Formats: sequence, C-alpha cells, structure tokens
Amino acid sequence: MHLRADLGRTKTILGEKVREALASVLPITAIVLALCFTLSPVPVDVLLAFLAGAVLLIIGMGFFTLGADMAMTPIGEQLGSRMAGSRKLWVVVTVSFAIGLIVTLSEPDLQVLAGQVPGIPNMVLIAAVAIGVGVFLVIALLRILFQVPLQWLLIGSYALVFLLAAFVPKDFLAVAFDSGGVTTGPMTVPFIMALGLGVSSIRSDANAAQDSFGLIALCSVGPILSVLILALVFPASSSYVPAAIPQAGDSRELMQLFVSAFPHYAWEVLTCLLPIAAFFALFQIFFLRLKMKKLLRILVGLLYTYIGLAVFLTGVNVGFLPAGTYLGQKIAGLSVQWILVPIGMLMGWYIVQAEPAVHVLNKQVEEITAGAIPGSAMSTSLSLGVAASIGLALVRVLTGISVLWFLAPGYLLAVGLSFFVPKIFTSIAFDSGGVASGPMTATFLLPFAQGACEALGGNIVTDAFGVVAMVAMTPLLTIQLLGLAYQWKMRAQQAAGPEDEEIIELAF
Repeated sequence: MHLRADLGRTKTILGEKVREALASVLPITAIVLALCFTLSPVPVDVLLAFLAGAVLLIIGMGFFTLGADMAMTPIGEQLGSRMAGSRKLWVVVTVSFAIGLIVTLSEPDLQVLAGQVPGIPNMVLIAAVAIGVGVFLVIALLRILFQVPLQWLLIGSYALVFLLAAFVPKDFLAVAFDSGGVTTGPMTVPFIMALGLGVSSIRSDANAAQDSFGLIALCSVGPILSVLILALVFPASSSYVPAAIPQAGDSRELMQLFVSAFPHYAWEVLTCLLPIAAFFALFQIFFLRLKMKKLLRILVGLLYTYIGLAVFLTGVNVGFLPAGTYLGQKIAGLSVQWILVPIGMLMGWYIVQAEPAVHVLNKQVEEITAGAIPGSAMSTSLSLGVAASIGLALVRVLTGISVLWFLAPGYLLAVGLSFFVPKIFTSIAFDSGGVASGPMTATFLLPFAQGACEALGGNIVTDAFGVVAMVAMTPLLTIQLLGLAYQWKMRAQQAAGPEDEEIIELAF
C-alpha cells in the first residue's frame, strides 16, 4: 500500500514537473517557429529536428527536476550537515574540495563548452575548471562557518580576475569568463546549494539561512581564475570549426539522428553521475547510514536525474544546437543586420525560463525567504537580465568590441550596488548569474551567436564566445535592483498607515 501510494505521488509530481517544463519551453519554441516561417526559413529536416528536440527537452526537464528534488538536494544537505557537524576544519577543507572537484567533472555544460574551445585539450580545460571550483567551494563553505561578509570576498576575487585579465591573450578572455558561467549548471547548482543549506544548518543565528546563498557566486569565480592562469601556459588558437548542420532525407533518418545520439549522451551523463553516487555511497557506508526508505528514494531520484539529463542533452544538442546555428547564420545574412539584437533579446527573455537550475534556485529562494521574494519576481528579474545580456552579446558580434568593455563596468556596478541592497539580495544576485547561464545558453544562444559571427566574417573565438559570460553578469544587476525596490517597499510600509500599506502591496 505504501509503495503504491508513493508511486502515485511520484507520478503526480512528475506530471506537474512536465507541465512546468512545457510552459517554460513553449515560448522559445514559438519564437523560433515564427522566425522559421518569416525572416529565416530553414530546411524541413532542421525544423523537425528542432521540434523533436523541444519534446525531448520538456520530458527531460520534467524527469530532471523531479530527480533533483528526490536525490541531489537531499544528498547535498546530508553531506553538508555531516561534514560541518564534524567540527574539524581539515574535514571541511578536504571533503568540500573533493566534492567541488567531483561535481564539476560531472557537469555536462562544461563538457559542451570544452568541446568547442580550440587550443586547449578538453580534459586539461575541464580539470583546470574543476580545481578552481574545488578551491572556491572550500572558501565559500568556510565563509559560512566563520560568517565572513560575501561582498568583500567578491571584491577581492574579481579584482584578482581583472588584474590577471590584463596579461592574458585576448583569445582566452571570453572563454575564461564563459567557463565561470557553464560550471554552475543543472548538475552543480542543486548539489552546491543543498550543500550550503546543510552547512548553514549547524549555525543557530538568524542569518544562517541567508548565508547559504553565495556559494554559486564564489564557485563561478574559481573557473575564471583557473582558465586565466591556464592561458599563461597554453598558446592561444582561434581556428574554431563550427558544428555541421545534420541532414535527414526522411522521417526515419530524422529519428535515427536522435536514436544514434542518445547512447553518447546517456554514457556522458552516466560518467557524470557515477562519481557523485560513489562519493555518496562511501558516506552512506561510513557516516550517514540513512534508513532504507530514504536511501531508496535517493536512488530512485538518481535514476530520474540520469534519465532526465540524458533525454534533455539529446534533445538540446541534436535539435536545438543546429537550429540555433542555422538561425544565427540566416538572420545575420539579412540586409538589416541589427535586427539580430532585438531577436536575440526576445529569445533571451524566454530561454532563461527553460533552464532547469533556474527552477531549483527560484524554489529555494522562495522557501528560505518565506515568500518575501516570490519566484515570479525572480523570474522576471532574471529574464530582464538575460534579455539585456544577449542584446549586448550580439552587439559584440556586430562590432567586435572586447568583452572586457562590458564585463568590467558591469561587475564594478554590481559590487557597488552590494553596499546599498540587503545582503540576501546580493548573495542571490551573484548566485543567479551562474544559474542563468545553463545548458540552454551553451547549446542554443552560443551557437546562435557563433552562426551570426560566422556569417558576418568575424572572429568566433573573440567575438562569439562570451555570450555565457554576459548572461552570467547581467542578473547581478537586475536582482540587486529588485532588492532596492524591495527595500523601498519595506521602508514605505513602515512609514505608511494601514490604508497606504494596502496601496503599496497592490503596487508590488
């Protein structure tokens, strides 16, 4: 009876997750279809592959988000609380570094980016990024334990980043900042955020839950620094070769594109999840010793996570990536090239809603703030930020302006805002930057920019790369501006009478 009831609840929750994914993916699908039938006609096989990819994307997101709730979040919380509960500094440092290393090596987004970067062997780039995440995850967890203000760590970290950037070849700048964005993807975000909650749970002060935010922000800095240091060792290379657009003569060949690709991504996701599962198994045997029912739920959650990510990556890479590249090429080839910017902004507005990790962040923000920061406000702020970032990224594609001309003032303004907004908004804002730049950005918007850059005859490595970095930067501003509005609301309520408070509530 209990098993049947659990299966019934799981089926209901899965249906809800799939409906959420459907609502997220439909807008960007509608935009692409509108472009295909108006400004940018595409071959029928590319269009059908895109639609099939959208279906797989919806199914994959549904399974993944359910699996994250059932497995990744509980594993992270259990490891975090047990690790911090040991009260031994060497345990926190050693275990958190190992977790950061393992989870990053498991991140599909990083593998997607590494396969597109010329001049550096894939595993060298992945290993460097993983070490950067491991080091900064240690710093982030120690910050929670010792209650170090986040803003001072961010100021010091980004000062070092931009100092190093002055000595690095320009071919590596955009790639380095992109690495910081892709590191915090669908595998890493649920795990690291839950780890922060677990560590903060051993503190009894009022700010403990708020301090659990900021881990993603710091873990996004580590890869940037590690790739900048790596750039001083490896020679730069700009000989980028874009992925070929697949072709299918009939429906059977179209299906074969997905069928033949699925084993590759299934194996890729398996290699991603195995280190996490093995690490958890060791902790379960020697430390956690969870009851069978809870352990079984986590194992089922890992299975859902595996199925969801494998289906998700197959749909995105086979269906979305080629369509993004082709659309970018066709639209950039129009007589009015500047139309790239508003089209890209429209895509950016909706595409962030399809990022799996965004849903995880929005849910945890709403829970920890007890609804004071609603998920709808977070979604709107993130959409505004990503829309602006894609517009600026495509301005770079059109003009060839260095990415530093956008990132340096953007981060400077973001750090400046941190002195005027509530601390919780600063932590969430810097976390949101890493979360927004997930698999949809790396596998649709980046190829879109690459296709446009190729059609315009630009340098793809210096001009098209950097899209992920721009997406990671702008939410830092929009979420903190949301914090300023929230702060104004609270002050206005304190100063207003009961009738005025009702008017203010309606305004927000």
